[in-house]
Amino acid sequence: MADDQLSRIFAALADPTRRDMVARLAVGDATVGELAGPYDVSVQAVSKHLKVLADAGLVSRSKDAQRRPCHLEAEVFDLMTKWIERYRQQAQERYERLDVVLAELRDDHTSTSQPNRRRGAAS
Repeated sequence: MADDQLSRIFAALADPTRRDMVARLAVGDATVGELAGPYDVSVQAVSKHLKVLADAGLVSRSKDAQRRPCHLEAEVFDLMTKWIERYRQQAQERYERLDVVLAELRDDHTSTSQPNRRRGAAS
Protein backbone atom coordinates (compact mmCIF):
# COMPACT_ATOMS: atom_id res chain seq x y z
CA MET A 1 0.00 0.00 0.00
CA ALA A 2 2.85 2.39 0.78
CA ASP A 3 4.32 1.72 -2.68
CA ASP A 4 1.05 2.78 -4.30
CA GLN A 5 1.13 5.99 -2.29
CA LEU A 6 4.79 6.49 -3.18
CA SER A 7 3.92 6.08 -6.85
CA ARG A 8 1.21 8.73 -6.55
CA ILE A 9 3.56 11.06 -4.67
CA PHE A 10 6.41 10.75 -7.15
CA ALA A 11 4.01 11.06 -10.10
CA ALA A 12 2.52 14.20 -8.57
CA LEU A 13 5.96 15.70 -8.01
CA ALA A 14 7.10 14.87 -11.55
CA ASP A 15 5.46 18.06 -12.78
CA PRO A 16 7.54 21.24 -12.22
CA THR A 17 4.46 23.40 -11.58
CA ARG A 18 3.30 21.06 -8.83
CA ARG A 19 6.81 20.96 -7.33
CA ASP A 20 6.78 24.75 -7.27
CA MET A 21 3.37 24.76 -5.58
CA VAL A 22 4.68 22.34 -2.94
CA ALA A 23 7.67 24.63 -2.35
CA ARG A 24 5.36 27.61 -1.96
CA LEU A 25 3.05 25.73 0.39
CA ALA A 26 6.07 24.73 2.49
CA VAL A 27 6.34 28.42 3.39
CA GLY A 28 2.68 28.67 4.39
CA ASP A 29 -0.91 27.86 3.49
CA ALA A 30 -2.41 29.56 0.43
CA THR A 31 -5.68 29.69 -1.44
CA VAL A 32 -6.08 28.48 -5.01
CA GLY A 33 -6.17 32.10 -6.18
CA GLU A 34 -2.96 32.91 -4.32
CA LEU A 35 -1.27 29.84 -5.77
CA ALA A 36 -2.46 30.71 -9.29
CA GLY A 37 -0.96 34.22 -9.15
CA PRO A 38 2.53 33.62 -10.59
CA TYR A 39 1.42 31.13 -13.25
CA ASP A 40 0.13 31.93 -16.70
CA VAL A 41 -2.70 29.39 -16.33
CA SER A 42 -6.30 29.50 -15.22
CA VAL A 43 -7.45 28.99 -11.65
CA GLN A 44 -9.13 25.83 -12.95
CA ALA A 45 -5.75 24.48 -14.14
CA VAL A 46 -4.24 25.23 -10.72
CA SER A 47 -7.20 23.43 -9.11
CA LYS A 48 -6.43 20.37 -11.24
CA HIS A 49 -2.80 20.45 -10.13
CA LEU A 50 -3.96 20.71 -6.51
CA LYS A 51 -6.28 17.74 -6.98
CA VAL A 52 -3.33 15.62 -8.13
CA LEU A 53 -1.34 16.76 -5.09
CA ALA A 54 -4.33 16.05 -2.81
CA ASP A 55 -4.87 12.59 -4.32
CA ALA A 56 -1.22 11.85 -3.53
CA GLY A 57 -1.77 13.00 0.05
CA LEU A 58 0.59 15.96 -0.27
CA VAL A 59 -2.00 18.71 0.10
CA SER A 60 -5.23 19.12 2.03
CA ARG A 61 -7.86 21.84 1.95
CA SER A 62 -9.57 23.35 4.95
CA LYS A 63 -12.40 25.79 5.34
CA ASP A 64 -11.57 29.05 7.07
CA ALA A 65 -14.68 31.25 6.86
CA GLN A 66 -14.90 32.17 3.15
CA ARG A 67 -11.36 31.03 2.41
CA ARG A 68 -10.37 27.45 1.56
CA PRO A 69 -6.62 27.45 2.13
CA CYS A 70 -4.42 24.62 0.87
CA HIS A 71 -2.10 23.06 3.40
CA LEU A 72 1.04 20.99 2.77
CA GLU A 73 0.91 17.62 4.54
CA ALA A 74 4.58 17.48 5.51
CA GLU A 75 4.39 14.04 7.15
CA VAL A 76 4.02 12.53 3.68
CA PHE A 77 7.64 13.52 3.09
CA ASP A 78 8.62 11.17 5.93
CA LEU A 79 7.40 8.25 3.84
CA MET A 80 9.44 9.45 0.87
CA THR A 81 12.49 10.10 3.05
CA LYS A 82 12.38 6.58 4.53
CA TRP A 83 12.10 5.04 1.07
CA ILE A 84 14.95 7.14 -0.33
CA GLU A 85 17.15 6.59 2.74
CA ARG A 86 16.83 2.81 2.45
CA TYR A 87 18.19 2.87 -1.10
CA ARG A 88 20.77 5.55 -0.31
CA GLN A 89 22.10 3.35 2.48
CA GLN A 90 22.28 0.31 0.18
CA ALA A 91 24.13 2.34 -2.45
CA GLN A 92 26.53 3.63 0.20
CA GLU A 93 27.29 0.07 1.33
CA ARG A 94 28.01 -0.94 -2.28
CA TYR A 95 30.39 1.98 -2.75
CA GLU A 96 32.19 1.07 0.47
CA ARG A 97 32.59 -2.54 -0.72
CA LEU A 98 33.86 -1.27 -4.07
CA ASP A 99 36.39 0.93 -2.25
CA VAL A 100 37.70 -2.15 -0.43
CA VAL A 101 38.00 -4.15 -3.67
CA LEU A 102 39.75 -1.28 -5.45
CA ALA A 103 42.17 -0.83 -2.55
CA GLU A 104 42.98 -4.56 -2.64
CA LEU A 105 43.54 -4.42 -6.40
CA ARG A 106 45.77 -1.38 -6.00
CA ASP A 107 47.79 -3.15 -3.26
CA ASP A 108 48.13 -6.29 -5.40
CA HIS A 109 49.20 -4.26 -8.41
CA THR A 110 51.73 -2.29 -6.34
CA SER A 111 53.30 -5.43 -4.83
CA THR A 112 53.57 -7.27 -8.18
CA SER A 113 54.90 -4.31 -10.14
CA GLN A 114 57.90 -3.63 -7.85
CA PRO A 115 61.11 -3.96 -9.87
CA ASN A 116 63.04 -7.11 -9.00
CA ARG A 117 66.41 -6.60 -7.41
CA ARG A 118 69.39 -7.33 -9.62
CA ARG A 119 68.70 -10.86 -10.75
CA GLY A 120 71.67 -12.96 -11.58
CA ALA A 121 74.19 -10.23 -10.87
CA ALA A 122 76.40 -12.58 -8.83
CA SER A 123 76.61 -15.39 -11.38
